[in-house]
Amino acid sequence: MTNSLAFVFPGQGSQQIGMLRELAERYSVVRTTFEEGAQALGYDLWNVVQEGPAEALNETACTQPALLTASVAIWRVWQELEGPRPHVMAGHSLGEYSALVCSGALGFADAVRLVRRRGEAMQAAVPQGVGAMAAVLGLDNATVEAACHDASQGEIVAAVNYNAPGQVVIAGNRSAVERAIAACQEAGAKRAISLPVSVPSHCALMEPASRVLADALGDMDVRVPRYQVVQNVDALAPDNTATLSDNLVQQLYKPVLWTDCVNAMVEQGATTFIECGPGKVLTGLGKRINRGIRGQAINDPESLASALEMARESTSDNK
Repeated sequence: MTNSLAFVFPGQGSQQIGMLRELAERYSVVRTTFEEGAQALGYDLWNVVQEGPAEALNETACTQPALLTASVAIWRVWQELEGPRPHVMAGHSLGEYSALVCSGALGFADAVRLVRRRGEAMQAAVPQGVGAMAAVLGLDNATVEAACHDASQGEIVAAVNYNAPGQVVIAGNRSAVERAIAACQEAGAKRAISLPVSVPSHCALMEPASRVLADALGDMDVRVPRYQVVQNVDALAPDNTATLSDNLVQQLYKPVLWTDCVNAMVEQGATTFIECGPGKVLTGLGKRINRGIRGQAINDPESLASALEMARESTSDNK
């Protein structure tokens, strides 16, 4: 392991039809991993990921297992190629479960079923059309929080993803979110736009879902991670399974402190961040949070080769 290497795992929004197709053609462990996921779920997960339709993949209860499986598949390819081991990991929202599987804290099949249950509970907690989320760009955290406070008017709206300086996502009741968008625009936001999601994640509306998740976690074997996993709710790496599980439950209705998570990993010595999953959202956010870090997302054989080279350079630099 090297203190300079961190692995990060994306959450919902990074999924896309056809993801990991080229990696699967080169590395059989990708398909094997999706077959394991399919066995746990009872349907052909790879077929949904490759053929769609997009509406099926974008359903929360399908998106979450699909993204977790994709991240675990990439991690298994990395292990097969004897890529350098990280010192620390973190995942954004759903990505935290991917990090916990790859760190050995959760079994893969158990986690696939768990995140499907999580997605179902999230969808059931808020009727379709009642909740909303929006991205706010160009305002500091305090201004966004004040806008949400003023816009609530007895409903729920709050800052829920602190993704990077000047980039905050809000969530809550749809009408309150719309009022908060207008308030942020008045306050000088560069952009304040609704997001195409069906579930208002990480706000108080998700508390009913958190109780379902707590029951499901209580039946699972949770272990101390092999690598440190910095969790979303407090940007700390727990040293016991009780705290780890409690943080997962709270994550459903508390904000994702992603900026703090990245800074915490940097404070531990991480300078190279490998994004293990489709897309490159977290790589872009990392550069906005700290210009001193290097990042590479793994999506296909070419980006995998670049990530291996970057990680091995990082390891060599720290010898």
